Amino acid sequence: MVLSILGPRRFRHEVAEASNRIGITTGLVWTEFGGEIVFVEAARMKGSQQLILTGSLGDVLRESAQTALSCVRSHAEALGIDPDFFENTDIHVHLPAGAIPKDGPSAGITICMALISLLTSRPARRDIAFSGEITLSGRILPVSGIREKMLAAQRAGVKVVVLPRANQVDVESLPEHVTEGLEIALASDIGEVISLVLLPADSL
Repeated sequence: MVLSILGPRRFRHEVAEASNRIGITTGLVWTEFGGEIVFVEAARMKGSQQLILTGSLGDVLRESAQTALSCVRSHAEALGIDPDFFENTDIHVHLPAGAIPKDGPSAGITICMALISLLTSRPARRDIAFSGEITLSGRILPVSGIREKMLAAQRAGVKVVVLPRANQVDVESLPEHVTEGLEIALASDIGEVISLVLLPADSL
């Protein structure tokens, strides 16, 4: 009866229904339709040091992925990753829902955490969502569309949202109903969120 009146369910609790996986993280992006959830998948295979990017990605998002990979490579030892992990290897980063064009400077931290999860074999919590751009040194830069992204997180069943510390003023100005049910973690550097997001390698 409800379906016949309202049509198919538009939103699903995508995150709440997903299990923790290695190399998969949850991101928050802004589109012309409002905030949206995106999943970032990273895979590693034998190859020739190529970074393969798929999922209808725009130029800005492609640059974010390249920066994320370089950030991980330059901090490999500190992250507990073999510094030579990219030798004879290709890295594939995919954002599903390929029919939806994706761009903008807010997915860098999501891609970076997917890569760290992949290369450390530590599952990433799927109920944590990110929004923030990163630099080569690992700093997390501020983003826009915070309100819309928080609403998308609520719809998807996210429990924790990781945002740049530079967006603290934006977070504090949000009405209570926009943040209801969400824990917000502010971070300035990727090192601040690794222990929050990544589970032990033997936890699957």
